[in-house]
Amino acid sequence: MAKNNLTTVTEFILMGFTDYPKLEIPLFVMFLSFYLVTLLGNVGMIILIQVDVQLHTPMYFFLSHLSLLDACYISVIIPQILVTLAKGKMVISYGQCAAQFFFFTICAATECFLLAVMAYDRYVAISKPLLYTVAINPRICWSLVVVAYVCGMLGAILRTTCTFTLPFCDNNQINFFFCDLPPLLKLACIDTTSTEIVIVFFGNFVILANALVILISYLLIIKAIWRVKSSGGRTKTFSTCASHLTAVALFFGTLIFMYLRSGSGKSPEEDKVVSVFYTVFIPMLNPLIYSLRNKDVKVAFRKVTGRFQGSRSM
Repeated sequence: MAKNNLTTVTEFILMGFTDYPKLEIPLFVMFLSFYLVTLLGNVGMIILIQVDVQLHTPMYFFLSHLSLLDACYISVIIPQILVTLAKGKMVISYGQCAAQFFFFTICAATECFLLAVMAYDRYVAISKPLLYTVAINPRICWSLVVVAYVCGMLGAILRTTCTFTLPFCDNNQINFFFCDLPPLLKLACIDTTSTEIVIVFFGNFVILANALVILISYLLIIKAIWRVKSSGGRTKTFSTCASHLTAVALFFGTLIFMYLRSGSGKSPEEDKVVSVFYTVFIPMLNPLIYSLRNKDVKVAFRKVTGRFQGSRSM
């Protein structure tokens, strides 16, 4: 049944966490802390990779772009959450909502493609070490990254166009803390089945296609590692993939849980919790995952901090 369409929506009200007014100050402090830690970690990782020559390899080149995406990702979402918590609710114009949705989708889709590229990079490094510098040269690195960004942008254009060409009428309260797809579709005046089919098909394709690339890459990696004679050599070789595997499991696990599960079992509060995890926690955790489990990053960090302390003591 069509919704009341007498009034066309020109702005939305983000309700955020209005159901928990007593938690607004603690949540504000928590999200602000997460935001600062995430920016420090990701920007710090980018700077570290740029200044240390030992990290000028394809793996860290891709990691620097992952950190850039995570910093942009969280900057699209967290400031909006902070304003919503400070005011209790947030009025956002139609154009601002569409822009937030567009940039959020670019970051999420591009990260999917980039994680697949990083899995392919690990496969070439482990399976064909002698050809690695030829197969993954700087030109190939840039080509793969550009393809990831272009695919992410095309996906964002498709999803944003499909979503914001829908008529939104009368009810303009979004029971969420940013402009995401599920709560926006609930406000449409018309039946959104055909739109959802297009959006869901594309979203599922992006997630599943990249997950398949990652799965095939790691099956080939395991096959290559199995040929290593010593168990110590196998462990050392596979350890180079541990950080990436952890990042993949966290990112794709939450995306699949959020967007690929059945709608019948969903609840707005559950969606909020899951969204906080993949929009806030994962961008914050990625620098920690890659620094705590990576000797090269630890060594580079000690060298850079040592130079900084040495320059201050002079």
